[in-house]
Amino acid sequence: MTAQTDAAVSPMRAILDLVVRAGRGIRWYMTTLMGDTAYGTYVAHHRRVHPDEEPMTERQFWRQKMDDQDRNPGARCC
Repeated sequence: MTAQTDAAVSPMRAILDLVVRAGRGIRWYMTTLMGDTAYGTYVAHHRRVHPDEEPMTERQFWRQKMDDQDRNPGARCC
């Protein structure tokens, strides 16, 4: 490769890196927003704060979460 070709590759690589980083950020935001990581976050927190207790099963977790949202709708639309 010549110096001219190397210079052209570098900005393209930088743009590609930005696009990939933006895509990862959007994916993280959407999965967090939709609650896809909620149970994993709960388990990690529970094990850190209450290491001697068994965390709820995933089914129990979602049932409690939905019941809590029904009792306290907060800012959601429905």
